[in-house]
Amino acid sequence: MSEIQVASRYAKSLIDLAREQKVLDKVKVEMDLFIEVGKANPQLLAVLKNPIISLDKKAAVLKDLFANKVQPMVISFFHIMVNKGRAGVLYATAKEFVNLYNLDKGIVKAKVTSAVALTEENKKQLVEVVKAATKGEVILEAKVDPTLIGGFVLQVGDRQFDASLNSKLKKLKKEFAL
Repeated sequence: MSEIQVASRYAKSLIDLAREQKVLDKVKVEMDLFIEVGKANPQLLAVLKNPIISLDKKAAVLKDLFANKVQPMVISFFHIMVNKGRAGVLYATAKEFVNLYNLDKGIVKAKVTSAVALTEENKKQLVEVVKAATKGEVILEAKVDPTLIGGFVLQVGDRQFDASLNSKLKKLKKEFAL
């Protein structure tokens, strides 16, 4: 079974458990914390994926890092995953949990990459456009990429709208090449 399938199954189980215990929003915040810590400390993810490191040590590392920051149910979930030999997919499971949570709550993630930093007004307008198109709450992530020369690229889910000067120049170059 692929890592994403395993992560998805465990994430669904955790969502069901969190709903049952009426702590879904708290668990989402705690999964966000785990993802942040994983991004900031790739060595933690390497330890979790390393088959040479014992399961007890992996469980102890997770407990030491998160015992005071997350509720006991999440620590128990980590412990179960480690004992089942699934510590290597914990990060993917946390990301999948957040995706499922967002889907459940109607939250859409959008990424905009622009040639220059967008003003708050520009961001607000983009959020409104995406909100109107998707009928959901929008979380906008903005990046700057000077290679775009001008304009922006907006990505919502698997859809992409490219209004960058760079892509328009490439299209012109193709047309002149014919």
